[in-house]
Parts: sequence; structure tokens; C-alpha cells
Amino acid sequence: MDFKRLDFPDGFTFGAATSSYQIEGHAFGGAGPTHWDSFAATPGNVVRGEHGARACDHYHRWPEDLDLMREAGFDAYRFSTSWARVMPGGRGAPNPEGLDFYDRLVDGMLERGLKPYATLYHWELPQPLADLGGWRNRDIASWFADFTTVIMSRIGDRVHATAPINEPWCVAWLSHFLGAQAPGMRDIRAAARAMHHVLLAHGKSTQAMRALGLKNLGAVMNLEYSAPADSTPEAAASARLYDGIYNRWFLSAVCRKEYPADVLEGLAPHMPENWQDDLDLIGAPIDWLGINYYTRKLIGPDDSGLWPHLTDVEGPLPKTAMGWEIYPEGLYHFLTWVHREFGDGLPIFVTENGMASYDRLEAGKVNDQPRIDYLNAHLDAVRRAIAEGVPVAGYFVWSLLDNYEWALGYDKRFGLVHVDFDTLERTPKASFLALKQALERREA
Repeated sequence: MDFKRLDFPDGFTFGAATSSYQIEGHAFGGAGPTHWDSFAATPGNVVRGEHGARACDHYHRWPEDLDLMREAGFDAYRFSTSWARVMPGGRGAPNPEGLDFYDRLVDGMLERGLKPYATLYHWELPQPLADLGGWRNRDIASWFADFTTVIMSRIGDRVHATAPINEPWCVAWLSHFLGAQAPGMRDIRAAARAMHHVLLAHGKSTQAMRALGLKNLGAVMNLEYSAPADSTPEAAASARLYDGIYNRWFLSAVCRKEYPADVLEGLAPHMPENWQDDLDLIGAPIDWLGINYYTRKLIGPDDSGLWPHLTDVEGPLPKTAMGWEIYPEGLYHFLTWVHREFGDGLPIFVTENGMASYDRLEAGKVNDQPRIDYLNAHLDAVRRAIAEGVPVAGYFVWSLLDNYEWALGYDKRFGLVHVDFDTLERTPKASFLALKQALERREA
């Protein structure tokens, strides 16, 4: 690595992130069915119909995985809880095995000197709630607040920081307008309602945690840099609207209690009644802001005549195994822009950043130099932002483990640790070893 721990401010947090459905193994411990199980069981939705029934078997192997976190020298572990594991029906009686699992997991982090950073929802909606309309149904915000109270009454006293929902754009737009993830809808009315209800759920969950006396509560947004595909005014307008849907919708609601006018122009006719009345709750104060950043898109207009009439164009930059352009300047942009426009002095965390690469296990080793180069470039962007006064407080690599990459099955490997999905053997990659060396607490 081109950096060492001492190149960052005192107290800067280094960590790695995972999510429950992607690693735990959902067939274990009394977890209930999720809409991801249903989505994966539908032909054509997921590569080879793969699912999260076993995943990385983190449910049983968590001590080994936390030992890897400690071995790497990380300060914190960003994990997520599974709603369907804790409350198999989404409502009603909790599952003691699920609560016990997260109890053990949090205690295991603390025993290893890792600060627990919890995300309460990372996309695995209980199927019984999906049957009731899921994120299209306003009641989901209250259901989620009830789940928040159950899980945080159990582990909240030991969690260092919490965010209610990971990547609301994915929960709402990607899944209800583009149809690329569960529940796989392509319906503008469903998308508009999900875009609002996911934020209402964030607000009610935060309110529930405040009622429990919990602190250090934040929001985690995925942000994607949008640039015009060409020099025309039409492409510039398209890129601006894409930025509104992807980035400004969620930031403006949480930080300013408003939605951007350019996006409302298309979504307002499909929004739930009296949505304006919810903005005070959605915009209740938070203690920190998380940014998940991976790539940029080149955007231009399409010729469909249907709002938002956008299309993305393949860019010229080097790409990850996901086909995503490598553009660290976008991370620098978002850190400085969010601080200037929305942050109001809030600590900012890079809560996810990483790449899928074409990793091969050869002679017991994985030489993932492209990932080392990617992390170096993006951590340099973080250092530049800090040097300009942006209060960046931490950086979490996505991900600790190769895992279930949603609709792409087990093909795309983001991990610092290689997982053999047949034997489940873990093998630290070169990037893991390089980070370990960089994070050693040396004086020089």
C-alpha cells in the first residue's frame, strides 16, 4: 500500500464491511423467507439461480471471520442484521436464535477489539411483508421501526454506531423501477412510493433508536458520479437528472427536508398522498453520514420519450470485473461536495469502497494487485479531502469476504479474503496482507 496508518488523523477508523444475506447463510438458525429467496427462485433473475441459503456460512464461521478482521488490524466491523432472521414473519414474535446470533457476534467483535458498526437493513425483506406490498406499503415504516426496537433493545448497548438502511437507491429505484434486484419490479408508481417509504422508514427507525437512548446514529447513501456522455446540452441535463435520482433525492430529504424539484417533476404524480407531511421526520438530525462509492456513469438522453429518458454510455476508463469504471476522482468529489452542500460539519465515513476483480487462487495465494491499486487510489482521494478540511472520520473496504453478489450470484469477487464456495475455505489475498502491513500501529 502507498500509505500507512500514521498518514491519517488520530482516531481515523479503518474497517471492512459485509452484509447479512450475502455471507451468513439464510437456511440456518430459524430465519424466515425473504424476497431475495423468491427472486432467486425465479428463472432468469440470478446467475444459475444461485441464492443465499449457505453463502459463506458466516452463521457458523463468524469466529474465524472476526479473527481475520483482527489479524488485518482493522478498528471496526460494519455488519448488517437480517430482519427475517430476527423476526421471521417480519412482524410479531422474534426468533430467539436470531437474537442470540447477533448477541454472540457483537460480543465477539468487542472481545477482539473491534467496534461494531451496525446496519439494520441490507435488502433482505421478509417475504410475508413483501406479500403485503413491501416498500410500496406505507406501513412498512412502522414495521421497520418495530424491528429496530427489537434488535436494538438486544444489542444497542454494545454497538458503536448504527445506520438504519443501506443504500436506499438500491432498495427503491434499482429494485422497483429498473427491476434488477428483489422484488424485481419495473413500475414508476411502485418506485416513487418506495423512494419515499424507504426514507420514512429511516426516519422512524432513527426515532425508535433515539427513544431507546441510543446515540451515534447515521445514514448510509450510495452515490454514483454522473457525467454527460457528450458535450450537448441534452447530455448535461440528463446527467443532472441522473444525479438527482441517484444522489440528491436521498441526501436532500435527510439533510434538508426536501426533495429536488427536477426529480419531483417526474415522480410527484406517483407519490403517496400527503408525502410532504413526512419530511420533518425523515430529516430528523443524524450524527454522521456514510457514503458508499464505487464508480461513475456517462449519461445521455434516450429516445423513448418516457421520463426520465436516460441512458448510460460505456466509458473509456479501466473497469472492474463488474464493468464499472475506476474513477477515484468521484470519491474526492463526493466527500467535498457532501461536506459543502449537505454535511453541516457532520463526520463523514466512506462506508463502502472496493472492487470486484478477476481473482484466482494459485498455489494457495491470490495476487489481486488491481485491488491494491484501486484501494491506493481511493484512499489517496480520501487523504486529499481530509487535507482540505473535510471531516472524513473513517473508511470501510467492501468487502471482507468474497460473497453472494445478489443477481450476479457467486461470480463477482469483492473480498479481501478469497472464499472457496465448495469447501468454504478462507484465504487472505495479497490486498489483505498489504492492508495488514499498512495498518500496523508503527511510529514511523
